[in-house]
Amino acid sequence: MLSKLTTSAQTRQWPGHIPVEYVYTAGIAGEAFLRALKDRGMLLTSQCPQCQTVYLPARLYCEQCFEETKQYEEIAPKGWVHTYTVAHVDIDGEALAVPQIYAFIRFGGTNGGLIHRLGQTQPHQVSIGMEVEALLLPGKERTGSINDITCFQPTK
Repeated sequence: MLSKLTTSAQTRQWPGHIPVEYVYTAGIAGEAFLRALKDRGMLLTSQCPQCQTVYLPARLYCEQCFEETKQYEEIAPKGWVHTYTVAHVDIDGEALAVPQIYAFIRFGGTNGGLIHRLGQTQPHQVSIGMEVEALLLPGKERTGSINDITCFQPTK
């Protein structure tokens, strides 16, 4: 039991098939968040009734005091850049023709935020605290995914 395998010949095999199927859900609060984004183009927050912490994205339970959060509120998808990075290579390590900017976006009065791509701006134009707004897919094209936000762009 405590011995270490040193070759693949020491492993045991059982012929057959194991069906690997799963469904990953966003959960109750996550689904409500994605539905608000899809149906109304809004971001959904949840507020703890005990400590009044407001979460974005919405959560089912408070991370501070573990109370169930039942109060939801929609906010416009406008925030500011809390921090960012510029990617010069893609996920496979290949050079990007155009650098991509990814940012952690914070929203007023909330705890949390979203990580997403910044668009319609150049790396030298980005700054901490820069106000941004979500560029959403047209309503009929939204599917209830975070990708319904194509990117965040500087506010005009």
